[in-house]
Amino acid sequence: MFAREVDAWSAPGGPFDPALLTAHDEAETFPAEACAALDRWGLPDYYVPSRFGGRLARLDEVHALLRTVASRDLTVAVAHGKTFLGAASVWTAGDGETAASLARHIMAGQAVAWGLTEPGGGSDLLAGELTAARDGTGWRLTGRKWPVNNATRGRFVCVLARTDPGGGPRGFSVFLVDKRATAPGTVRHLPKMPTHGIRSADISGVEFLDARVPADALVGRVGEGLELVLKSLQLTRVACVALSLGAGDHALRIARRFLSERRLHGRPFSELPHARTVAGRSVARLLLAEAVSRTAARAVHEVPQELSAVSAITKALVPTLVQGQLRLVGELLGARGFLTGVEGYGGFAKVERDHQIVGIFDGSTWVNRSALASSLPALRPGRRQATRVGPPVHEWLREEHEPAPLDPHRLGVMARDNTVLGSLGDLVARLATDAPRGADRLAARLLEAQSELDGHIAALRPTAGPPPTATMRLAERYEWCHAGAAALALWVANPRHHDRDWWRDGLWLRGCLTLVLEGLGASPPGAADVFDELGSLLLGDAGDRVSLFGMPAEVSA
Repeated sequence: MFAREVDAWSAPGGPFDPALLTAHDEAETFPAEACAALDRWGLPDYYVPSRFGGRLARLDEVHALLRTVASRDLTVAVAHGKTFLGAASVWTAGDGETAASLARHIMAGQAVAWGLTEPGGGSDLLAGELTAARDGTGWRLTGRKWPVNNATRGRFVCVLARTDPGGGPRGFSVFLVDKRATAPGTVRHLPKMPTHGIRSADISGVEFLDARVPADALVGRVGEGLELVLKSLQLTRVACVALSLGAGDHALRIARRFLSERRLHGRPFSELPHARTVAGRSVARLLLAEAVSRTAARAVHEVPQELSAVSAITKALVPTLVQGQLRLVGELLGARGFLTGVEGYGGFAKVERDHQIVGIFDGSTWVNRSALASSLPALRPGRRQATRVGPPVHEWLREEHEPAPLDPHRLGVMARDNTVLGSLGDLVARLATDAPRGADRLAARLLEAQSELDGHIAALRPTAGPPPTATMRLAERYEWCHAGAAALALWVANPRHHDRDWWRDGLWLRGCLTLVLEGLGASPPGAADVFDELGSLLLGDAGDRVSLFGMPAEVSA
């Protein structure tokens, strides 16, 4: 099983040996040994959809695999997992021969980069200046993409290029470039950039100097590049939050060790109520992040037409939740959180640095929240249920549910429904029939908050330009309400787990709903008590794996 393999690789002398990976980080050299081990195990096969010969049939499996890698070293997960992101446009377009060829290269261990950003362009894809001009039956590419993960090491790079000098929504196209197939001197690599975190990753760039590519380098159709990228980002944003969950796992392992070993004033540090409460808050943030992420991974299969909203919520909220968790763990560790040479604790400073990038790539928190804010008028009350088909959310979130086949053709650029949040009333009613220890009261307060939010959203109308600050604040509240609904849906969907460690007496649900209400500005009574319970459980056997479902997908090569 994959998790056990990674554990074995983490032993002294192994490719995931923390000492080796720390040395790569300090020298800013690529973690080639760890990536080679992942290649040998067969992880690239999970980046390729099953219809093209790979093993990607369920996004939650890819999620679990990347989370496992990130729980040991986030930089390795970023460096290796980038191939899934780089290839996403090809899978979304569904071009048969191009996709089949790329699939073979990926499963043979070739890396793929995704060239979207350019110097000075930031997150504005319409500002891209790299051009693709027709040249007989092919195209000539001119311009730069920077900064790009795996730009130098990746044999392939998928780039968004301007095919209409005037630009605009239909002025861009996507090209898959095999750098080895270009004429000498027409592709130049830009130097690796020094970075605060993920120091050993290949964060560099690529410049095309009138580089000729064949006609079949075009992915999809001319002028559909922007739409293709936006749809692909919906998949990659859901996938990449697995990196946050892995970082959270790593941090909690360190925190658990510290609480078990540290003594203060002659007694164990874990006996201090404040220490347990802080630890419990960090646990609740990770479990809420998992609830949102797991729901999104299933939504990819069940309600892909809603993914433009769900992925934006997930990418905005999950890294934020985990970054807050890391701050809490840092508060517990004190000076040990800054020391790199202390056995067992030196990894915290690295994971804290590394994780900061997750909230930036594939659209920053602000970019995703802005996208959600722009969508709120289409999601306003009265429009809901117009497109709702298929089983209810509490059915497709059952652990044993077999997700619908992954179908990128069902993705859209503007969601007009949110099945998860739209089911909140029904979920609260179902919870009331068998509510654990006050969870029903917390859920009822969440429903009241959502009703109030609906009133504000109902008054919104589409506007041109960036969303105003007031709408951005509504979007943030919408994220919290969605997170609470996701947690409730997972609880209702999985009654057979209710007697397990984190589930017993609704502990994880109460902790998550308490966090959500605090995020909405409420102050639910008993917050300290539920976080104290979570912190105490972290120190027991259940603390070995802080997850709603244990290892979500024990897959083998």
